[in-house]
Amino acid sequence: MESVYWFIFGVLAFLVAGLVFTQTKEGGIVSGNAAQLQAFFSLRNNYVFVYALMMAGDWLQGPYVYALYQHYGYDVKDIGRLFIAGFGSSMIFGTVVGSLADKHGRRTAALIYVLAYAASCATKHSPEYGILMLGRLLGGIATSLLFSAFESWLVAEHFARGFEEKWLGDTFSKAVFVGNGLMAILAGLVASYLVDTLKLGPVAPFDAAIIVLVAGGAVIYTSWPENFGDSAHAAEGVLQTLQRQFAVASGSILGDQRIALLGAMQSLFEASMYTFVFLWTPALSPAGEKIYHGMIFACFMTASMAGSSLSGILMRRYKVEAYMKYVFGLSALALSVPFLFNVSIAKEPRRSLQDATLAEGREAVRGISLHGQIQLVAFCVFEVLVGIFWPSMMTLRARFIPEETRSTIINMFRIPLNLFVCIILYNVHLFPLSAMFALCSTFLAVAALLQIRLERIIRDRPAAYAKAEEAALLSGTASEADSAKDAA
Repeated sequence: MESVYWFIFGVLAFLVAGLVFTQTKEGGIVSGNAAQLQAFFSLRNNYVFVYALMMAGDWLQGPYVYALYQHYGYDVKDIGRLFIAGFGSSMIFGTVVGSLADKHGRRTAALIYVLAYAASCATKHSPEYGILMLGRLLGGIATSLLFSAFESWLVAEHFARGFEEKWLGDTFSKAVFVGNGLMAILAGLVASYLVDTLKLGPVAPFDAAIIVLVAGGAVIYTSWPENFGDSAHAAEGVLQTLQRQFAVASGSILGDQRIALLGAMQSLFEASMYTFVFLWTPALSPAGEKIYHGMIFACFMTASMAGSSLSGILMRRYKVEAYMKYVFGLSALALSVPFLFNVSIAKEPRRSLQDATLAEGREAVRGISLHGQIQLVAFCVFEVLVGIFWPSMMTLRARFIPEETRSTIINMFRIPLNLFVCIILYNVHLFPLSAMFALCSTFLAVAALLQIRLERIIRDRPAAYAKAEEAALLSGTASEADSAKDAA
């Protein structure tokens, strides 16, 4: 294996160790009396454990979804339709199911996630296209619940127990560190061991995911109390609930620039991130160079762990809204590197994603190029910024999104994201790689401008309003928050 991979991995691992040591030395962002700290740590550790299991169930599947479909004999076009179905399901059905969590309970929604994703994994035993399509639809619904119900449950429970708002950043940063970092690496190793060493076949990781998901569901069932965003309309039917939830959520987004800006930034960043997931392999091997996917994935996840560790330090020293513009700006620069390489090398023909993927599948005669190495470093920088983005954005959402429609609004934020990814997947053969990276970079640059606008809005708010809103959030009373907003 080429030494460049080990060098990058070693630098990132050293960076993670240094950041963890710094965070431990500084003491984090949590301080208070012993009883309150013990209660907070109990909630935090429980949530991080559950979140890690849920993410492990997701990460176990990732490396072998495409390979399993190929194993069943489906071509690129058929597989593309399955992926589009997953994102489309998340956009349509997932939004509806996720929104019902505010009315019927976030704990219940988390358990539905477990059942839906476990059922999705079970469908992988069938080679029938219709069954696999059903699995993708269930997986799309589960994804929406994963990124809305769990966060909504934690935020409600955090404020209900009287903990400080800034402590949420500590929980989110550790959840991302463990769930999106450690679990991703461990899940990749376990999945590879099941398939490559034990020779159990490409379905084995999905069976392992079912076990992990059920274990996490058992912890949720036995230790999580139920909480609701809106329990004042118990007599409503499902249709009336959805109509009212979407009307209230739309009113909140349109009526509060801060929420609208948060939604726009989230959609722009995540759309770029998910597009990057499809692009990095052909970008690093445009002429069929041999690259080590597992080692690159480990580098990416280690970089994400570095970012989540760094977010805890940043949140201790600065306000989230003050540094996020730099996160978006640097992300735009990192993803612009492939585009800059393309326009600076006149002799290289423009390549589409389909062409590059086909080239990557041919017999490789050389390793990663110098340009590929520089792009790999840029991609690792982007992953560091992804690690900062998640806990920071979760903290901002906890501050500004109304409690009664939190899950609904978070899922509405994902509609443009899923729509964009579906469009990209459907038309992937039409775009040159450089153009797709340029589009992602543009999205991130726009997000940076929106963040500057959000920072100005927050800074210009009256101090009295800020104090009133904080008191309302800590008390969990939506009417007080509304009164504070009207007063501003």
